[in-house]
Amino acid sequence: MPLGPPPHGALRGDVVAGITVAAYLVPQVLAYSGLARVPPAAGLWAAFVALAVYFLLGSSPQLSVGPESTTALMTGAALATLAIPGASAQDTAAVLALAVGAVCLLAWAGGLGFLADLLSKPVLVGYMAGIAGLMVLSQAARASGTDVPDASVLAQTWWLVQHPAQAHGPTVLVFAGTLVLLLLGARLWPTGPVPLLGMLLATLAVAAAGLSDDGVAVVGTLPFALPSIGLPPVSSLGSYVGSWALLTTALAIAVVGFTDNVLTARAFGDRHGDRVDARRELLALGAANVAAGMVHGFPVSSSGSRTAIVDAVGGRSRWAGLSTLGAALVLVLALRPVLARFPDAALAGVVVYAGLRLIDVAEFVRIARYRRTELAIALATTAGVLALGVLEGVLVAISLSLVDVIGRVARPHDAIEGLVPDLAGMHDVDDHAGAVVVPGLLVYRYDAPLFFANADNFLTRVREAVAAYGPQWVLLNTEAIGEVDFTGAVALETLRAELEAEGVVLALARLKQDQRDALEPSGLLDRIGAEHIFPTLPTALEGYRAATGQP
Repeated sequence: MPLGPPPHGALRGDVVAGITVAAYLVPQVLAYSGLARVPPAAGLWAAFVALAVYFLLGSSPQLSVGPESTTALMTGAALATLAIPGASAQDTAAVLALAVGAVCLLAWAGGLGFLADLLSKPVLVGYMAGIAGLMVLSQAARASGTDVPDASVLAQTWWLVQHPAQAHGPTVLVFAGTLVLLLLGARLWPTGPVPLLGMLLATLAVAAAGLSDDGVAVVGTLPFALPSIGLPPVSSLGSYVGSWALLTTALAIAVVGFTDNVLTARAFGDRHGDRVDARRELLALGAANVAAGMVHGFPVSSSGSRTAIVDAVGGRSRWAGLSTLGAALVLVLALRPVLARFPDAALAGVVVYAGLRLIDVAEFVRIARYRRTELAIALATTAGVLALGVLEGVLVAISLSLVDVIGRVARPHDAIEGLVPDLAGMHDVDDHAGAVVVPGLLVYRYDAPLFFANADNFLTRVREAVAAYGPQWVLLNTEAIGEVDFTGAVALETLRAELEAEGVVLALARLKQDQRDALEPSGLLDRIGAEHIFPTLPTALEGYRAATGQP
């Protein structure tokens, strides 16, 4: 996508979108920095450099990049368990960002962007819902003002359920009030800077009521100097390189981050006819994470909620992202003293609000109406993300998707074809009440690639049809087969030999060149004979009639 400025009217929409998203981004990034266990300034600088890099390298006109819930959660979980000698948590987060960037850049160089094609729409919908659930549950401690023991998100939530008396009343009140205000504000002013206004009102309320003296925690002093650019201390680099846990976490975050980028970008790109280049997204994500690591930030990806705001307000190009960067810088510099007084519980409300907006109930309903197995995949993704973790949940969902595909391809639709009065060609006899099978000719179509998973099913179905019709010829219409592997070729030879033993001819129609190339080394085509291989069904019908004397 070219970097030149969009038309004047479009640019105005991009600027408005950038300002609106900035008002949402700043409190959100402060909240996500808490999730990632790093100082707020680290999250802000990670956001700034990620926006700048994506403006230069990204392929989506609307995608909003920077700190987001998933990578923040995974970073926080990693920092809770990783212990790198001589390294601070922020240094470890920065190295994690560099490692994520390196993984993405290696995948880009290796042309692995095609892996995005394994991610279906039900996986996206279920994934978003699972992330939303994790976002909501992860705020249990901040929303209640409780010192919850370090554990998984589900374990922390369960601990709080068992110890409700530990909750701090004023903190819960601030959280609930902020969340209600955000939900009402979003309904009344869908395109407004609701999160920022909600945070400001919560800050004013806490200050006016003196709730900070009653134990309601606030962000505190927010240092915002120019970041120190470079690698973490050299003395600890050897420990990082040798940390298997850090490397596997980086791989997991890279997979999830890329998944999130591509799915979100494609979801919004489909609405406006924008093409998203998965390989280029790998490059942009890798460079953005390297930049985040170099300013001592933490891993970044894309935000579905912020991208939704860009779309709703009218942002239509990557200039909306650059506008977001400029507006966020002004916002932080002008309101830093106010940001320091933001209540932690109100930030928790922002995270929960963002999470709830990611759950697309209508899409679940639409999937259910289309196919129940795909609804099961969406729900399994949600459950997997909640119960097993982000990466494991996505891998479970992809596995289920592949099993579903293989199941459908292993038992595909097939057809016996015949002639239909006043309709050209040959058609499935089950689709037309007036269809007539040509006497002595069984025209059979198998609607899937012929490979190891369905070769036995293919033979069974053809044998049943032969037994039912007793033909002189079996004409295999190969137009829907497409691909034949070695097991499929063996099945075809088995069928040919069985039919020959019964005095039945096997003929092929509409054989593609790729199929010829695959079958040629086996000698099968020679045994069938060139006189029994036809380019079309009409020529095959003529050949059958000429060979058998049928009218």
